[in-house]
Amino acid sequence: MKKAIFVDRDGTIILEPGPERNYQVDSLELLEFVPGAISALKLLRAMDYSLVLASNQDGLGTPSFPMDSFLVPHTKMLRTLEGEGVTFDDQLIDSSFEEDCSVNRKPGTGMFGAYLNGSYDLSSSYVIGDRATDIALARNLGAKGILLREDKSVLGGDPSLESSCVLATTDWERIAEFIRASDRSCSIRRTTRETDISLHLDLDGKGPSDISTGLKFLDHMLDQLVHHGGVSLSLSCRGDLEVDEHHSIEDVAIALGEAIATALGDKVGIERYGFALPMDESRAVVLLDFSGRPELVWDVQFTREYVGDVPTEMFKHFFKSLSYAMKCNLYVSARGENNHHLAESIFKAFARALRQAVRRNVFSYDLPSSKGLL
Repeated sequence: MKKAIFVDRDGTIILEPGPERNYQVDSLELLEFVPGAISALKLLRAMDYSLVLASNQDGLGTPSFPMDSFLVPHTKMLRTLEGEGVTFDDQLIDSSFEEDCSVNRKPGTGMFGAYLNGSYDLSSSYVIGDRATDIALARNLGAKGILLREDKSVLGGDPSLESSCVLATTDWERIAEFIRASDRSCSIRRTTRETDISLHLDLDGKGPSDISTGLKFLDHMLDQLVHHGGVSLSLSCRGDLEVDEHHSIEDVAIALGEAIATALGDKVGIERYGFALPMDESRAVVLLDFSGRPELVWDVQFTREYVGDVPTEMFKHFFKSLSYAMKCNLYVSARGENNHHLAESIFKAFARALRQAVRRNVFSYDLPSSKGLL
């Protein structure tokens, strides 16, 4: 699902005049950027979010605030940002007065209909602003609020606003790093004639995990991703198990692979590569490369038709579907006498390989590729 960052204008991107100017930026002389805003917005623009300007402009278009007085500095602001590589996907500007009690005025959500239709993951989206109304907007949208102030005192101790505000700071660089460090989650809904899958993945392990695929041994294997991969995974699959296990296993792998690929985003700062692991009498080697070029090399021999309720022939198909969905080069080699241990060692080794490969230095802006593309 898509995610968005909703950014206030006055007091957040540009400095806001005082009451002597009715808090209005109505001339070029008053146009001044908040320190750090441009460079931080440039970083946010590079992330996998829709960047949306959201602003209240009291009485815009009326004699108290003529449209031309607004457009001259506003257009200059946009052109300055564009020159630094910052463009907005959308601009939401309400012109009502506070006493009008318009549903379009922040913190009302009347302007945000395009983001409330289910196509956006608002729980992973952000509102950035300098007022309590911006945090109230975040609460009303079900998003996370970031307050451009030294502390949360402006929220007046309101518990609902306090809980919606995940960061209060006057440092735009810290805001960009905070979002970048937490931008590693993905929600997916995959529905076909054979399966209905709901999945939420966080590569940094924040949030609860709950796995139910209808196949107990597959649940047990996927649980290794949580414990050894350092991720959180909530996954529910309702499949046509009355036919056989194939569709459920294949589609779970596809959904999981797509979630991993999406959560990785631009891959900047990740380690990229993979791991090996012993388990009892078994050993497994999983070599992993998020190269963008999917491939599976499989060197595993099972001696039983089933382990638990999963056909052993489906393990190869699971990892093939997974590698193609997450655009990953994957080498799996394992040996062992006990087929349960053999399967589990593979999943544990994959989990450890994943953990190592997706590890990210949030202060690194290097892409781990000499090609400049992954």
